[in-house]
Amino acid sequence: MSTLTIKDLEEQGLIIFSAIMGSTAYGTNTPESDIDIRGIYVQPLDSILGMGYVDQVADSSNDTTYYEIRRFLELLQTNNPNILELLNAPADCVLVRHDIMDIVFDKIDQLLTKKCRWTFGGYAMEQIKKAKGLNKKMNWEEGEMTRKTVLDFCYILNEDGNGSIPVKNWIDTPNVQSTKLWGDYKGEVNQKVFGLSKIDHAKDCYGIYWIVEEADVINTPDHAGIVSNEETANDVQLTSFSKNCPYIGVLVFNKDGYSTHCKRYAEYQTWLKERNPHRVQMNKDHGKKYDGKNMNHCIRLLTMGVEIAEGKGIIVRRNPEEIKKLLSIKKGDYEFETLMEEAEILMKKMDESYEACNLPAQVNSELINKILLTIRKDIYGL
Repeated sequence: MSTLTIKDLEEQGLIIFSAIMGSTAYGTNTPESDIDIRGIYVQPLDSILGMGYVDQVADSSNDTTYYEIRRFLELLQTNNPNILELLNAPADCVLVRHDIMDIVFDKIDQLLTKKCRWTFGGYAMEQIKKAKGLNKKMNWEEGEMTRKTVLDFCYILNEDGNGSIPVKNWIDTPNVQSTKLWGDYKGEVNQKVFGLSKIDHAKDCYGIYWIVEEADVINTPDHAGIVSNEETANDVQLTSFSKNCPYIGVLVFNKDGYSTHCKRYAEYQTWLKERNPHRVQMNKDHGKKYDGKNMNHCIRLLTMGVEIAEGKGIIVRRNPEEIKKLLSIKKGDYEFETLMEEAEILMKKMDESYEACNLPAQVNSELINKILLTIRKDIYGL
């Protein structure tokens, strides 16, 4: 067995624990909220002994994710917040609970450590980054971010060496330099009537020539021009032409800028595909230039981190007063600066609380190994 699907887990009875998590578990869900399911499974012995180990199974949207028992315990040992929350899911959110899970639940008090300071705090910091980053993507959308081509990053240096002009503007707008070359030319002036030659010791700089007289070159468009294909090319091209072709000047290709644009465009396309339209609209409506859901998670994670240090354990379902506040944050009722001030206070409190608490530094690895062996032996009948 080299692959597993959620359907396989369900039909083969491999799931030993699952629960509805996310906003439903926290009590902050709204009618538009996604249903997030997390769970644990034990893979069949044959595939464990063979080459088919699968440590995690998820659906295409990652709304449903199951962890193989070994992977689950590895994450538990690091005090991963999502895993600790799963173990403390509210009773009304639990979908499946095999008796074998009692082995884990009986040891739950021994599984919390001072690592929570960094895992819960680290996750909270990631939420702040995401909250601020969404505004950038919203601006991309409003500006209808379009895919640019190599030519958009090419420039012709001015004859006096002072500044440059985008090659597209240079081609489309007559100037003293260009008029000398194609003032009497009757054909279409486009990037195909130019050729490039490499300039030694000058990165991404090229000599650009007027090759309109090179009929054999012009008639083979794949080998003529600044680029081979304006829409699909990922680099400029060098062209073979005679030494009699007029030299125009220097073309500079901002290759790094083009590469950065391609990465940002790909990121934007992924965001368009995966975004929650309701969430995007909600953030636009409140106009606070941050993602309310991310900041809601940030404050919750920091609060939970403090509670762990204070000996209160993992409280997944938040109290009514906090739920009301978290929903207000989600809707953008708070200024970003106010939330950052609160986050700083909570982080300082976390530092003080973990410094004073008596939690162990880390989870006992022998305990984790014993839990894993006990569960496998029981499930496999060994």
